[in-house]
Amino acid sequence: MSFKIAIIGAGSVGFTKKLFTDILCVPEFKDIEFALTDVSEHNLAMIKAILDRIVEANKLPTKVTATTNRREALEGARYIISCVRVGGLEAYADDIRIPLKYGIDQCVGDTICAGGILYGQRNIPVILDFCKDIREVAAAGAKFLNYANPMAMNTWAAIEYGKVDTVGLCHGVQHGAEQIAQVLGAKSPKELDYVCSGINHQTWFIELKLNGRPIGKDELISAFEAHPVYSKQEKLRIDVLKRFGVYSTESNGHLSEYLPWYRKRPDEIARWIDMSDWIHGETGGYLRYSTETRNWFETEYPQFLEAASKPIDSAKRSNEHASHILEALETNRVYRGHFNVKNNGVITNLPQDAIIESPGFVDRFGINMAAGITLPEACAATCMASINVQRMSVHAAIAGDIDLLKLAVLHDPLVGAVSTPEEVWQMVDEMVVAQAQWLPQYAHAVPAAKERLSKSKVKTREWAGAARRSVRSIEELRAEKAALKQAG
Repeated sequence: MSFKIAIIGAGSVGFTKKLFTDILCVPEFKDIEFALTDVSEHNLAMIKAILDRIVEANKLPTKVTATTNRREALEGARYIISCVRVGGLEAYADDIRIPLKYGIDQCVGDTICAGGILYGQRNIPVILDFCKDIREVAAAGAKFLNYANPMAMNTWAAIEYGKVDTVGLCHGVQHGAEQIAQVLGAKSPKELDYVCSGINHQTWFIELKLNGRPIGKDELISAFEAHPVYSKQEKLRIDVLKRFGVYSTESNGHLSEYLPWYRKRPDEIARWIDMSDWIHGETGGYLRYSTETRNWFETEYPQFLEAASKPIDSAKRSNEHASHILEALETNRVYRGHFNVKNNGVITNLPQDAIIESPGFVDRFGINMAAGITLPEACAATCMASINVQRMSVHAAIAGDIDLLKLAVLHDPLVGAVSTPEEVWQMVDEMVVAQAQWLPQYAHAVPAAKERLSKSKVKTREWAGAARRSVRSIEELRAEKAALKQAG
């Protein structure tokens, strides 16, 4: 087979390498072309050198090109994969820092909450530019695979306003299933059969079977509480399981910021989170991790390049959806996964226009969703709160409507539990002014926002958060890795 895959945001070096090697694990895909594009020439050069080394080491005919000209990369592409972060770590730092001034403590801030909503405002105009290029220069019927957060908002904009065949992809369901299989004592995650449905980062394991045997709520609670690691790392998730009756896909830290109950009081946050790793609830944890990862990669790049000389091992193909979807579409080998698509009746008790994440099957006819799923009422209610925020956020981003943006932030569950309307109005003004360079649709609103800020009497505070850690130096990271290697 010979076709072209374009990867936008290919400077996300580690993830691009994973996608690349996964796809080349499909025997029929050796002759394809990968067109890499990014706004950073530096990152592009690094990832192209790594992928060229993989191609050379494995004696493959695969073609790899790299360009900062996005339209050139998209020209003739059958598949387009996006893993962009508009504004990079600079804008992301404001997504965490500014809400903290108003008492809003986020672990990740990339899905909803104040940070996730502003992240969507930065991404959506760029996503629509991608879609315009796809319509104009990509292959007829090209499919857009979006890995970028905020997943639901980006996918919603691409489908509804970009008018491109789009599917959103995430690995939360796979990771949750691996946890459940582990606590139940399964030898392999493949022993676990499940139905998981909801919206991205709020997906729910509504049916579980281990080797054909149904697993109920009480057995699952007992298994998690007895686990020596997860009982400490997933305290909030286990509490939600007890109250809702089903387990959520999302990590302890992520889930904590989508709900209005666990992060609203600083003195309560420590009760529900675990500081053994960022993902369990640390304030600004993913920002710290992302910063350390970038610094580590820049410093240790020669080692990454050397590792690229190893043969591709198809046994180590990851469970990221992209390669499996492409394989199913191109070879008709059926793949079952969980996909972010417009609801259109798939989940009976969520809105038709919402972007849901639910089971589907892929073959040469496309992605076929399993319809007629009904969520438990509490799960649907929690999803609805987020969907309403997502819808307003998308509409605000499209229209450049700062008043609607403020209403979206006001209706966010955690923001609403922490902040007053006056604080929300000022916080949004402050975030829009700080991120103006990435928010072209709000250029007309920035002068008035600056004027309001100059006259505001709403009090703020400089607060690091309830559970903040400093970014570690390269030397500290090296020492930690050496200690872990010695202990293991």
